[in-house]
Amino acid sequence: MNPRRELRSHRTALFDGIEEGGIRASSSYSSHEIDEQDNDRALDGLQDRVILLKRLTGDVHEEAENHNRLLDRMGNDMDASRGILSGTVDRFKSVFETKSSRRMFTLVASFVLIFLIIYFLTR
Repeated sequence: MNPRRELRSHRTALFDGIEEGGIRASSSYSSHEIDEQDNDRALDGLQDRVILLKRLTGDVHEEAENHNRLLDRMGNDMDASRGILSGTVDRFKSVFETKSSRRMFTLVASFVLIFLIIYFLTR
């Protein structure tokens, strides 16, 4: 269903019978002849609508709180992963900044050797 159409139907259900600050008088009554029973029915209708609105706002508040907690956890996880990643990058920098070509040659040769061993074992 169309969300706008659904919103309109909810709006008309909530405010049905209310018109610009007052209650619509039926055609058989004038505005001065509305009796106590009609007022009580209108008051009960308004009370039901207020309860419905209160429940809806409570649900919206609860959903917003759940999303805030989820976003906080995500932010904390991202901060933790950023710390781990920066530590790893720092280690790589220290390995690659050394001027020792012999160490670099040994590292590359060991990777190639391990790759070849794994390749021949899986073949």
